[in-house]
Amino acid sequence: MARHRLLKAVLALAAAVGLLFGGLTASPRPDAGAQPAPRGAAITNPILWQDFADVDIIRVGDAYYYSASTMHYSPGAPILRSYDLVNWEFAGHSVPRLDFGAKYDLNGGRGYVRGIWASFLNHRKSNNTFYWGGCVDFAKTHIYTAASVDGQWTKHTTIDKCYYDAGMLVDDDDTMYVAYGNTTLSVAQLSKDGKTEVRSQQVFQTPSNIGTLEGSRFYKRNGSYYIFVTRPANGQYILKSTSGPFGPYTVQQVLLNLPGPVAGGGVPHQGGMVQTQNGDWYYMAFVDAYPGGRIPVLAPVTWTADGWPRLQTVNNRWGTNYPAPNLPPPPRPVKPMLGTDTFTGTALGPEWEWNHNPDTTRFSVGNGLRLQTASVTGDLYAAKNTLTHRIPGPTSTATISLDLSAMRDGDRTGLAMLRDSSAWLGVKRDGGRNRVVMVNNLTMDGNWNTKTTGTEVAGAGFTGNRIWLRANADIRPGAGRQARFSCSADGVNFTSFGPGFTLNSDWQFFMGYRFAVFNHATQSLGGAVTLQRFDLTTP
Repeated sequence: MARHRLLKAVLALAAAVGLLFGGLTASPRPDAGAQPAPRGAAITNPILWQDFADVDIIRVGDAYYYSASTMHYSPGAPILRSYDLVNWEFAGHSVPRLDFGAKYDLNGGRGYVRGIWASFLNHRKSNNTFYWGGCVDFAKTHIYTAASVDGQWTKHTTIDKCYYDAGMLVDDDDTMYVAYGNTTLSVAQLSKDGKTEVRSQQVFQTPSNIGTLEGSRFYKRNGSYYIFVTRPANGQYILKSTSGPFGPYTVQQVLLNLPGPVAGGGVPHQGGMVQTQNGDWYYMAFVDAYPGGRIPVLAPVTWTADGWPRLQTVNNRWGTNYPAPNLPPPPRPVKPMLGTDTFTGTALGPEWEWNHNPDTTRFSVGNGLRLQTASVTGDLYAAKNTLTHRIPGPTSTATISLDLSAMRDGDRTGLAMLRDSSAWLGVKRDGGRNRVVMVNNLTMDGNWNTKTTGTEVAGAGFTGNRIWLRANADIRPGAGRQARFSCSADGVNFTSFGPGFTLNSDWQFFMGYRFAVFNHATQSLGGAVTLQRFDLTTP
């Protein structure tokens, strides 16, 4: 009954004004985005309130690079770049396409919560080459290389074993090693060209009183070898060898149950360490902060006289603030992560990732992003060419403008809050007419199969060919956080549409919520929409 009363009220509003959205309260357009902080900016945690999990961080010259997991999103393994460890920009992706089987194309299967897990990123000075590597589907390890992080990445080799949660070390003599494993930790030596494994051996068995250790990162300092590992999801440990990369190793605790800097969030853990140009060390970890995901935090590290790292805390917790890193002036400001995209180039920027691999014949960029229908389905989770964007926290707003003039009967398009429990606001075209609708109750089961395809909870007729859709999301960690939708016929006057959508704050899906733009058919292919503009603002 509540649904019917809501629908009746929305329809009555549309009838009263003669056209949906007329005469509504004005809402300002999103601004152009935040400006980068000045040089010498202090560390304020979280460094980024966005979902960038399983951190690997390196420095090459004066630039810092940050690699993260992406599971089923494509392209995979995004790389961020910074010159001060505080302000970051999107630089590229190490995995241009999830070339690991048909399920990542949404053909005959689906790759949800598979794909790109904790992986490594490093740079080899001898050939000026970046290396990315990761185990996919618990089967094989794939290694990609590139001359620059924002250039073309190429699949370099496939090793017929799983380097689970791997970290790479390029030793002083240019030998490449990979530390990997869960509880039973091993080190592999790669061939000179990095294409094959020369040897591998177990180097550490985690004591029962510690439990599980994984998420390896591999370092060398003052002649000693270190494997930096996490106890999920509340601890960090480090192994040290003075006898070479194959050990033996001794272990020390770095942190356990340390209060974090994000209210309601978890213990900082996993991630990696990096040494600055001036010799200082920092640890970039992540904090579980669902429904938004796993977000990065940064803290200084010092070393004891006998060569063990110590995290600098503030009042016995990971600090919210630390002094600015002592670094040279940056060569340029980084590109802000907020702002507007009008899709005027020839390709999507690296801030965009598709839900699974896209059908590249069904979209084009330039004067907007044209999304042709690529799937005939009633299930958004099965629809190809759904474009996603991370949600900045603690709250943020995405506003899109869609040209609907090429839609066909049976087509569905809109703006979604996408995760294992989803909702969307958009347009259904049936019988030659458009209706604007809100749909919620799209859910997955524990195996990431579709459980429910959604329930329409609000709807009204719409006669225009251009519509603005908006989602405001509160992704602060904790239960009961909501997203709210609104829409407009002119891009200025917005009205709320449908009930608030309560976000799922469970961790099991691993990835946080994303804004998603979709267009799929339920009858036949041939229709299209054009995404003319995407605005992202906070708060």
